[in-house]
Amino acid sequence: MRTADADILFVPGLGGSGPDHWQSRWDAKLPTSRIVSQDDFDRPQLEAWRARLIEEIRRAERPVILVAHSLGALAVAHSAEQLRGLPVAGAFLVAPPAPESVAALPSVDAAFAADPLEKLPFPSLVIASRDDLYGAFEDAERLANALGAELVDAGNSGHINSESGHGPWPEGLMRFAGFIKTL
Repeated sequence: MRTADADILFVPGLGGSGPDHWQSRWDAKLPTSRIVSQDDFDRPQLEAWRARLIEEIRRAERPVILVAHSLGALAVAHSAEQLRGLPVAGAFLVAPPAPESVAALPSVDAAFAADPLEKLPFPSLVIASRDDLYGAFEDAERLANALGAELVDAGNSGHINSESGHGPWPEGLMRFAGFIKTL
């Protein structure tokens, strides 16, 4: 598969992805992509985020590739059952936070912190850092196993966002290109 053959949906995390975030930069470069906009990026509710994700997938004109960061990755993970039968070709899940980190945020719906109950019904990657402030590598490893996803070790990369120096994140874009070639 090539990017032109898919609708690429970027699923941001808490606070959204600002203009310097790799998701926003990639979205600006990929003509078949769009960012899944939530009504409230600062007080996320799992059901609302899941409903918007499903709505955006249903609007797609081509097979969908989900590219999610942080809390957005958990929104995808918690949507596995609802994604069955929808035209999702794969998911690229970056820097999912640990349940304890999510539970410690009073503005975030506690449902995000629960363990996902279903494997994703399509190929997926979980990319995790060894020094992410929001989750230990072992937490990402457990999530990848629960989802049936391949785990990619990003080394010491922080939260893989603009604050950790991953504005354009060219290494991630190369990994993403390799991933979609397998779909």
